[in-house]
Amino acid sequence: MDLAQTARTEALRAEARAWLRDHVPARPLPSLETEEGFAAHREWEALLHTGRWSAVSWPEEYGGRGADLFGWLAFEEEYWAAGAPGRVSQNGVSLLAPTLLAHGTAEQRARVLPPMAGGEVVWAQAWSEPEAGSDLAALRSRAVRTEGGWLLSGQKTWSSRAAFADRAFGIFRTDPGAARPHQGLTYLMFGLRDPGVTVRPIGRLDGKPAFAEIFLDEVFVPDEDVIGEPGQGWRIAMSATGDERGLTLRSPGRFLAAADRLAELWRQAGDPADTAIRDRVADAVIGARAYRLFTAASASRFAAGAALGPESSLNKVFWSTYDIALHETALDLLDPDAEAADGEWAQGYVFALAGPVYAGTNEIQRDIIAERLLGLPKGRR
Repeated sequence: MDLAQTARTEALRAEARAWLRDHVPARPLPSLETEEGFAAHREWEALLHTGRWSAVSWPEEYGGRGADLFGWLAFEEEYWAAGAPGRVSQNGVSLLAPTLLAHGTAEQRARVLPPMAGGEVVWAQAWSEPEAGSDLAALRSRAVRTEGGWLLSGQKTWSSRAAFADRAFGIFRTDPGAARPHQGLTYLMFGLRDPGVTVRPIGRLDGKPAFAEIFLDEVFVPDEDVIGEPGQGWRIAMSATGDERGLTLRSPGRFLAAADRLAELWRQAGDPADTAIRDRVADAVIGARAYRLFTAASASRFAAGAALGPESSLNKVFWSTYDIALHETALDLLDPDAEAADGEWAQGYVFALAGPVYAGTNEIQRDIIAERLLGLPKGRR
């Protein structure tokens, strides 16, 4: 593994650092899980877009910078080190956009990506259903052929950002008679304010609507909003889940910055005699740096032509459990009332608690690791 950065990567890093220094809000934005915070984060996405920093790895024609994976990782390190806000466009930029770039049409890319980059259209992920979360192939929501498009019916749940977002993407059953559950599925985009759509926010532990249920009653979707060929939704969705569990959802830069803040918190509030919590802080710093090296190794393999495989499950289990441990350590360093104070660490902790569940539960990821990476026999289902 070669960790030496190219001149292009370092130039992008320096430019990003300067721009972020001049533009990151002096005060934290309100939580993006509130209507006020969502609007403020949408404005931040628009500002990022003016500097072409909202999607650095996209082609330039869609508002990106054409950065490679190493450039994206460098930008992410600078972004989080600068204390920049969380990304309200994460689902669109990191999940839908790679899917469109790989499987969409030229017309879809030209129509969907620019307003996504500018924060004009924010996307929700609508995959999970009441009886189909980690077992995505068990989904029941259907799309029925009609003139010029499809009619969507069913229920999606735990849809991130759906409470305030504009549009959503998901897969639907279009061939109920298919021989296997993962066959006969189609990947579609739809508007969250279209006729027939009902969105019901789901309150998180702190009451904020970080998720929502989506009810669909014969919602019309035109043919141009089908991604890929009808019936091929599973294959397309699996490429997106690899992105979600792998690198793009939780970049190492996010954890490096959080671990640095935790170390600083220890310097300010830690008790030198409490070696147990001191060791937890050290573990957090070591974990962040180890994750950075693991990610760099993965990036090197991709650059050499390797495909993203089941090792993305290793990433997912690591960052989701690491995130909880890091925030628990911070809360244990603070006043006992910190958990109820709705501060930075408390908000981060509540968000981290969902990590082992979304993007495929950690139980499912451990099955994948055991069976596909370690070659162990299948467990009982």
